[in-house]
Amino acid sequence: MTSVKDPDANQHFSNKLEDIWNRLLVQPMREMVDTEMELCQAHKEFFKPIKDICSKKCKEDESMFEMIQKYRKDIGQSQTLCKETGDSIPDILSEIEEKGAEKEMMMQKINKLRQEQARKKESMISQNKANKDKLKNLSKVKQVFQDWLGLEIRKIHGERLQFIFRGINSSDPEGVHTFILRLSEEGLYQVVSCDPPLECMAHLEKRLLETNNFSAFLANVRKEFAALPKT
Repeated sequence: MTSVKDPDANQHFSNKLEDIWNRLLVQPMREMVDTEMELCQAHKEFFKPIKDICSKKCKEDESMFEMIQKYRKDIGQSQTLCKETGDSIPDILSEIEEKGAEKEMMMQKINKLRQEQARKKESMISQNKANKDKLKNLSKVKQVFQDWLGLEIRKIHGERLQFIFRGINSSDPEGVHTFILRLSEEGLYQVVSCDPPLECMAHLEKRLLETNNFSAFLANVRKEFAALPKT
């Protein structure tokens, strides 16, 4: 076998080998790399919507989980409140019954007070009428008292009567002796004032209440005025 001495032949052979290398190895490798990159990009584009959906789903699941936890907490609080309310219902019912009984007792007391007030009002109206009748009768007989006892009767403010005796003291015919009488709400005679004062007026008033003899009372008052020391 003869050696190759031609340098051009060597160069030509090298170029052929490089060309074969490029066609058989380098170019296919590049094509494989390009294909792999295209597949990776396609893979990314294919899985991107799925990734977004999964991410959104995860967020929804997290939100739903938080909501479930909140619902569980609310349910627990509601159950606790229901239990506490259920435990307190007997006490509440008992308190309501007590309040109802108190209200009933209060209404009974109010009705009783109303009835008592109505009776008192009716009694006062009746007594006032009786008092007015008494005062009216006294006013009617004032002329008789004036003629017999030298007595003048005057009606003054506050449904009161003023009794004025004249001529008791012969040394002072114009001198007057007076007392004021009123009727209480119970229809009892009460001496309000006396001039000049009589120490026995309280006793005479008591006798009047016991006997209800008004004529005798006036006669006794005039007698006591006449018995006073003369000034």
